[in-house]
Formats: sequence, C-alpha cells, structure tokens
Amino acid sequence: MRVISGKYKGKNLIGFDIQGTRPTMDRVKESLFGSIQNYLKNSVILDLFAGSGSLGIEAISNGSTKCYFVDNNIKLIHIIKENTKNINEEVIILKQDYIEALNYFKNNNIKFDIIFLDPPYKLNLINKSIELIEKFDLLNINGIIVCEYESEIFKSNYNIIKEKKYGDKYIRIYKR
Repeated sequence: MRVISGKYKGKNLIGFDIQGTRPTMDRVKESLFGSIQNYLKNSVILDLFAGSGSLGIEAISNGSTKCYFVDNNIKLIHIIKENTKNINEEVIILKQDYIEALNYFKNNNIKFDIIFLDPPYKLNLINKSIELIEKFDLLNINGIIVCEYESEIFKSNYNIIKEKKYGDKYIRIYKR
C-alpha cells in the first residue's frame, strides 16, 4: 500500500491484517481523489474509521492542511502513528469509537471540509454516522462526505454529487 499522488507520492504505508479492515484499492483511490481534488486545498479532514490512515494521508498529500484520524483499535492507532511519521502537516490521532469522536468534535466546535466514512462493511455504521454529523453540524458549508461501502442502505439530507461502483464496492459523495 502506498500514497498514489501528491506531495508524498510513493510513500509506502504499513498495511494491516486485522479482521474487519481492508485497504482501498489504488484504482478506487485514484478515481476518488480525482473526483474530490477541488475540495482538498487547505482543507480540514476527518478520517473517521481510519484503519491505516490511507485516505487521510492521501488527502494531506494532495493539499489538505490538517487531518483527524479516528479509530478504536489500538493496533490501528499504532499503524496510523507509524504511517504519519515525517508528515509535516497537522495530524491528530484519536483512539475513540465513532460516537465518542463525533461528540468530541461537537463539544469542541470542530468542523470539517471533508469527512471520509469507510467503516467495516458488515457493521452498517454509515447511516448512524451521517445522522450524527448532520445533527451536530460538523460539516462546513460546501463540505463533502465520502462514503465507501458494499451494500449498506443509508441516506443524507445533503446532495449526492457522485456515486460509482468499483467491483463489489461503491463510493458515494455527498455535498452540503
């Protein structure tokens, strides 16, 4: 696994073999970041179910200035720390479950330009995450939510600006 574009292009990332996690394939990541490139410059990112941190690191590599990485698995937190070594942009790593993290952001008035939602597929956490993001008003005006999923059914009050299937995965992007 590696960073595919931008400032840190070619940087190797430590993968993982923890049940319930899977890396976003390079071709999916390349298409996704091509779709959101106009949102990246100077943006604040939330990588909510961060895993290895691959999506947040790719965003930083392409112009984001700050990224919050959230995961509740201590092994993944160590991997994110290792993968974000030598990255000059601001990186905040939180070992919390997604509900705790979203409450933390609400209570500290932290908002985002881009939110990545790529939870373990079988847990169906996207709908609940979007409900809380909307309820807590965590997405900046013109911000986007990027969802990667397999078969989960979910909705948002925001507008779908892109939806695409890649093999057995889907990417859906909402804009506020």
